[in-house]
Amino acid sequence: MNAIHFIQEYIRHPRTVGAVMPSSKQLAKEMVKPIPFEKVTCIVEYGPGTGVFTDEIIQHKHPDTIFLAIEANETFYQMLKEKYAHVENVYIIHGSAENIKQYLNKYEIVKVDCIVSGLPFTSLPSSISSFILQETAHVLGKEGNFITFQYSKVKRSFFSSFFDNIDFERVYWNVPPAYVFTCSC
Repeated sequence: MNAIHFIQEYIRHPRTVGAVMPSSKQLAKEMVKPIPFEKVTCIVEYGPGTGVFTDEIIQHKHPDTIFLAIEANETFYQMLKEKYAHVENVYIIHGSAENIKQYLNKYEIVKVDCIVSGLPFTSLPSSISSFILQETAHVLGKEGNFITFQYSKVKRSFFSSFFDNIDFERVYWNVPPAYVFTCSC
């Protein structure tokens, strides 16, 4: 998908797309850096969009590691489905992160090690953001990591309502520059 198509999706769905440009490769590398790929058995991605983070995850994950990518945007979902349908243990889901427990039940997944998120928490309604983060913290338990990015540190205190430990790194090589948050209970 080229930048013009991405911008069109942003114009059509600004609350859920949340960015005017796809994330950079540098941001993708920072997003997956906290994942211990040699140990994890299940990774979930919320809002993969065009698959920039998805590519990094699939490139590094062990073939036996289960990977669920949950995308609400129909155009992005179809593109991801076409691109990754052949990859073993990769499941592309058209739906909302709000339903994470339903998807885990469907695929009989009992433990999630990491959740990577491209969701625009700044533009999502607070009630939806709260519900997603509450479900995320519950699914991850004490051992899992939630990794997300935002364009400012505004949501840091909001994240701290759900997670005890929050680290962040600034990524300048992205339009606009972003913060990567790694959160755990």
